[in-house]
Amino acid sequence: MGSEQQIAFFLRALKHGDRWRRATAAKGLGRIGRDEHAWVLVGSADDPAPEVREAVAVGLGRGGVGEAGRTVLPALMGDEDPWVRRRASRAAIRLGLDGPAVVDAFSRLLRDPDHHLRINALDGLAALGVPGDVPGLVALLGDPEGAVWGRARALVWRFQDDPAVRAELIRTAEQGAPDARVQALQLLPRHSTVRLRDSLVTGLRDAAAQVRIAVTRRLLDVEDAHTQDALVGALEDERDARVADFLLDALGRRGEERVTVPAARWLAHSAVGPSAAYALGAAGTRTAAAMLRAALIDAALPGRTRAAAAKAVGEAGRWDAVWVLLPLLDDPDGAVRAGAVAGLDALVQEGLRPWERHAVAEALVAHLVADPHTLWQTHNALIGLAEALPALRRTVDRTSSAEVRAAALSLLDTYNATDENTGQDLARFVHGLDDPDQTVRFHAAEGLAHWLADTGTRPQDEGRLRARLSVLASDAAEAETRAAADEALRALDRRGPVSS
Repeated sequence: MGSEQQIAFFLRALKHGDRWRRATAAKGLGRIGRDEHAWVLVGSADDPAPEVREAVAVGLGRGGVGEAGRTVLPALMGDEDPWVRRRASRAAIRLGLDGPAVVDAFSRLLRDPDHHLRINALDGLAALGVPGDVPGLVALLGDPEGAVWGRARALVWRFQDDPAVRAELIRTAEQGAPDARVQALQLLPRHSTVRLRDSLVTGLRDAAAQVRIAVTRRLLDVEDAHTQDALVGALEDERDARVADFLLDALGRRGEERVTVPAARWLAHSAVGPSAAYALGAAGTRTAAAMLRAALIDAALPGRTRAAAAKAVGEAGRWDAVWVLLPLLDDPDGAVRAGAVAGLDALVQEGLRPWERHAVAEALVAHLVADPHTLWQTHNALIGLAEALPALRRTVDRTSSAEVRAAALSLLDTYNATDENTGQDLARFVHGLDDPDQTVRFHAAEGLAHWLADTGTRPQDEGRLRARLSVLASDAAEAETRAAADEALRALDRRGPVSS
């Protein structure tokens, strides 16, 4: 059957067939019909059968005659049947229809109970470059379907400078439905916080936990006494773990001393305990310090909480912190050992007392060798401790672990620390250039470059050293090792040519 015969067949079926024949004919005309047949489809847009009206929408979308679609598709987008609305809205997008009637039709679909139609409405408005019904659009920020609220968020962001959109965002942030309120608070710029402050403080008591978290996040920028009191009061009354965790972290950042009692209540909670420990450490009171010390020896507490307590003890930096933390390097729980290292690292960064330096250096070097799980964390804690250098040299010379050797050799780098025996480290760096492990070779080349630059000393057998570095600079598998070897060669060049 030729196309003309098919068209004639579809025209007869559209007029005299049953509902299914009429529906098939409408789709067929859209596929193979000419422009004038789009207007035939327009005449069937009020067919009593929803299957036919749906097919008319499909046919018009396929036909590509925009003027024909414009006459009936906006009305079909308001059809009582959801499938008709769905096909009509997709056809309108496909045809690129615009104008007030089309915008209004898409705007109505923003509130459609079918989430597919809400998606179509957002896609259509985005294609038209308009926000449509602003309250309906902003309300979709709280839609349960991710495909809906994600599109709505993108469209709101696109039109955030539109006065109507900005006003509706503010209204939603103050009194919208919980999920939409959270999204609105995230979208509004930081300078809106002052205007929203009263509603934010009220929101600390909102029934929805996600709202309480969102308003707390926004209140972090507000530092007046009234807001601080409100945050403390909210923590005292909070019973939701997620919200309490966020409040403890927020108040800990401010060093709020009044967190002590409510934080103690959350120490035993498996998820919130670490934030409670952090807040107690930041509070810095004697009572808080005593609670942290008790937490460190409480075997009933989760390891993560005891680890956070150890780190908090170090960050608080009280007079006995070093002696509290050193025994924890031997704790059976790996998380606690890591927390002790973090606490000691904080103490090193702040500056140890002279009588503490040797003890900390000796313990950390021993831990560097003994605990592979915290090796590089321990390495970082040792940076700057010149008292550790003798033990680090012994470690480089004796250890069978390539990773430990790399970490210890890195700490001999003059950029980390030096002492009266730094000149003897040249041989260790040179020897490390031939190590089987790439990480060791990298730290050897890097340390050598810095040693040459800082000591100003010319190495013996410089020709052989240049040859080895040249090989590394050209053949090393790792780019960082090649770069370190290049740096060492440049340091040698700055020494000038070898004298005869």
